[in-house]
Amino acid sequence: MRCPFCGNEDTQVKDSRPTEDNSAIRRRRFCPSCSARFTTFERVQLRELTVVKSNGQREPFDREKLLRSMRIALRKRPIDADRIDRVVNSMVRQLESSGESEIPSKQIGEKIMEALQTMDQVAYIRYASVYKDFREASDFNEFVEQLAPEASPGI
Repeated sequence: MRCPFCGNEDTQVKDSRPTEDNSAIRRRRFCPSCSARFTTFERVQLRELTVVKSNGQREPFDREKLLRSMRIALRKRPIDADRIDRVVNSMVRQLESSGESEIPSKQIGEKIMEALQTMDQVAYIRYASVYKDFREASDFNEFVEQLAPEASPGI
């Protein structure tokens, strides 16, 4: 593993242990060249996934992009980072075990929406505002009314 600080290709593993949900191995590494310490994660990848965007463009699936979008939606919300990681791991496992190597971006967006709806309503609405491309306040209003028609008469 190359050192991210100095580029040395000979780093040493000092400690290895599984993550809390046993979905990855966490390795603490040491660079003898610059004495830096850093952490890497090793995850099982069942298959190479390709995301098919709505315009037909294809790109390799990026777990970090999915994680980043969840974190943005959940920013400043009372959700533990470990819980977000577990949810993302679960989504990735579902996608990898689906039997398909090409996944439509719409399917990924729907999975994120489902997860956020159960985790936090505010994050769900935040994500939906981007995912469903809300343009006006009335778009928010309609979406919120669909969530809880009895709780939002004056919005």
